[in-house]
Amino acid sequence: MSDETIVRLQTHRKNVERYLRLLETALTDVEQQYIEKRLAEEGSAMDQLSLQMAVAVNALQKTCDQPPSDKR
Repeated sequence: MSDETIVRLQTHRKNVERYLRLLETALTDVEQQYIEKRLAEEGSAMDQLSLQMAVAVNALQKTCDQPPSDKR
């Protein structure tokens, strides 16, 4: 997992936390709908990053599980 991916996940998580705090405040219907939309977008972005990481880890595990080739 790259440092960039970790930073991106942390950023999305912080955004989610901020949006959840905002939902606890007095908002108009329009504001609440906007925040809920942003929450869904942040969750989707986190899901995408998590999926990419899972695929990368799976590929790495397969590479590590293969016996070394005899290149003589």
